[in-house]
Amino acid sequence: MGFAGFEFASIRAIRVVVFAISSMKTKILIVEDDPHILLGLEEVLKSEGYETASCNRGDEAVAAVAKFQPALIVLDVMLPGASGYDICKQLRAKKFASPILMLTDKGQEIDKVVGLDLGADDYVTKPFGVRELLARIQALLRRSGSSASHHEADERPFKIGEATIDPKTFQVKRGNAAEELTAKELKLLQVFHAPAGEVLSRDKLLNEVWGYNYYGTTRTLDQVIVQLRKKLGDHGGEPKHLLTIHGVGYKLIV
Repeated sequence: MGFAGFEFASIRAIRVVVFAISSMKTKILIVEDDPHILLGLEEVLKSEGYETASCNRGDEAVAAVAKFQPALIVLDVMLPGASGYDICKQLRAKKFASPILMLTDKGQEIDKVVGLDLGADDYVTKPFGVRELLARIQALLRRSGSSASHHEADERPFKIGEATIDPKTFQVKRGNAAEELTAKELKLLQVFHAPAGEVLSRDKLLNEVWGYNYYGTTRTLDQVIVQLRKKLGDHGGEPKHLLTIHGVGYKLIV
């Protein structure tokens, strides 16, 4: 092959590689009704190499997720048609597992706790800096990519006492009864179950389940533990499975 032929073949190969890379861009769906914020988010994310789609109504968000199949959702709390909380709850009920980053202009901790308890993975309070937003998005995508590598193992059912936890259906079953688990509840049980019997500190549990960027209090964790004990049938005066280790954290006895 002459030099010209080699050069042409190389250029064609480069184009194929570039096309393949561009076709594998990470997809991010932005659900935001403020046109200025929406435009800014689109420009920033596209400049970072992400593929974006947008939706400006809450009651159209679930359909947009089904159509676009994003790897991550940037979701405003206050939306026309349905709130970000409603959307988050609906998506988790449909077993949508990709990270959800909520945008809120509310500073109260309870508003953030509500979103996290409904299945959101992180939140950013408006007004926010571009660097902070991108750092949180990248952290969430890294965590979801890491968990994807263990996807098969993460989907195996496991037992805690008389309860069977099924990650595929987000359910805990005891006899003929079944209760739904939120994404955070399921993740917490999986973190406990991996080193069953080991004492896990509150900080470790918060980092593993809520992420290193979570700035809330341990009260959120304690509230989820209370709910899990009820669903495991472990909420009597003396819990048998999710034990409190005072001054440290919790441990699981299967």
